Amino acid sequence: MEIIDSHHHLWDLDLFQYDWMPEDNTILRQSYVPDDLAPIFENYSISGSVVVQADQTVEEAKFLLKCANDFPWIKGVVGWVDLQDKRVGDTLDELIELGPLVGIRHQIEEEPDQEWLLREQTLAGLKAVSDRNLSYDLLVKPVHLKQIPSVCNELPDLKMVVDHIAKPNILDQELQPWSDLIYKLHPYENLFCKVSGMVTEADHNDWKPQDLLPYVQTVKEVFGIDRLMWGSDWPVCLLAANYKEVMDAALFALGEVSPEEKNRFMFGSAAEFYRLR
Repeated sequence: MEIIDSHHHLWDLDLFQYDWMPEDNTILRQSYVPDDLAPIFENYSISGSVVVQADQTVEEAKFLLKCANDFPWIKGVVGWVDLQDKRVGDTLDELIELGPLVGIRHQIEEEPDQEWLLREQTLAGLKAVSDRNLSYDLLVKPVHLKQIPSVCNELPDLKMVVDHIAKPNILDQELQPWSDLIYKLHPYENLFCKVSGMVTEADHNDWKPQDLLPYVQTVKEVFGIDRLMWGSDWPVCLLAANYKEVMDAALFALGEVSPEEKNRFMFGSAAEFYRLR
């Protein structure tokens, strides 16, 4: 079975700031470059991956595209651009020329304006993304989920994916209001979901695969296997678990599936969504 890790990061503290990282966090506050990830991929037979932005700069997008050009197992890059810039189309065109840009992401969860996604300028930028056959990663929390149907209706040709199942409160085993909100996303066929980033929403020191079960079963029901994909969220996941523990926990929480469904979850959905070579 081929495996694509649909969501990991790379960062270099000598090049970028990563303001979201706590200054005193010794796990996050170190550089993670392709040479650190390559042996992990070899150990677990990961055939390809998508690297996702961690710094909101175009310079970081260029850095990730260079990594992808240098390491063929990086099949695609989800970078950052300023969606509200009137010249965002030109920036996207420049990045497309540099390497395998497959999508764009903005750290919506950090925006003070909870309706940032619905701003006219944001939607215009997303239209430029859609026009170039790129996808959009939604880094959101439950509070933002109610906005997503409006974007799906406004831009039906834009493929979007909800990162980290929208970060429900796994620590306290709360399903609401996340569950009700995520169910409303079922009708939108241009919308996928990443089963990723869950262990860091649980108790970092005392989580169990069973803790993830009700959340993964919910998104499995909402999106179906055809619109679910697995991602490690490495190296952020190291706050709570190693690479294999993350992968094993996701497969456990997915429950009983056929070999074809497992292949779709671990490979096919990401390959289709990101149009990977």
